[in-house]
Amino acid sequence: MNIYVGNLSWGMSDQDLENLFAEHGTVTSAKIITDRMTNRSRGFGFVEMSDGGENAIQALNDAEVDGRKLVVNESRPRD
Repeated sequence: MNIYVGNLSWGMSDQDLENLFAEHGTVTSAKIITDRMTNRSRGFGFVEMSDGGENAIQALNDAEVDGRKLVVNESRPRD
């Protein structure tokens, strides 16, 4: 399952994101999207989970992490 995670704090790393979701299931990848020019976080990322995805979405959507409310839902393919 591919999961979109929005409203991330600027200081969060890929590893932090993986650790956050690992509490809810098996994470196969976690990637924060960065700006190509500045290499700074764009404030969102994607987590791929082999199991526990539904639980992670339920538990983490609207949860506060580093003072920001996360937006977590199932990733939809681009049109």
